[in-house]
Amino acid sequence: MSRTTPIVHYPEPRISQFLFASRTMAPFWTLVRIYLGWLWLTSGWGKVTGGGWIGAEAGGAVRGFLNRALELAGGERPSVPGWYAWLIENVFLPNAALMSHVVAFGELLVGLALIAGFLTGASAFFGGAMNAAFLLAGTVSSNPVMFILATWVVLAWRVAGYYGLDYWVLPRIGAPHGDLGAGRPRRGEDASESHGGG
Repeated sequence: MSRTTPIVHYPEPRISQFLFASRTMAPFWTLVRIYLGWLWLTSGWGKVTGGGWIGAEAGGAVRGFLNRALELAGGERPSVPGWYAWLIENVFLPNAALMSHVVAFGELLVGLALIAGFLTGASAFFGGAMNAAFLLAGTVSSNPVMFILATWVVLAWRVAGYYGLDYWVLPRIGAPHGDLGAGRPRRGEDASESHGGG
């Protein structure tokens, strides 16, 4: 007979509830979400409408970016990790045209989803993953700021899309209202209030 260890549930700290699950903070996270979405949207739109990213020219801009990253992987103080350089050389560069479309349309879709507040946590996560990929390739630019904002929006997923499509979408996909572990509060009540303030 096997012995099972009881699962211990630790209550979420009040400061965390307030910052990431309180309706009071929903307007703040809405502004952060829309700002981050706008950054992604404008970046993706520039790639989709500019040259070298989609269509017959797809892959040109990505090859230049990735070849630069390979240069940064060499020398005494490489800024691109060796394992990532291997990925660039053996996975990304041979599929530069595909990667080009993925990046251009990925940025556009993440931007649109964040602005609309659609699957906000997942959208911010995929945006942050793109930021991490760019950072690993040695590109700083606005990526650190966008990565930090994306991480915060992921933490605040329960209320970041409150004033957006998530208000209707999350309950339909099984994220119940007011459940700190899986959903976010109904309009008119804080997540902490729906749990008796504790």
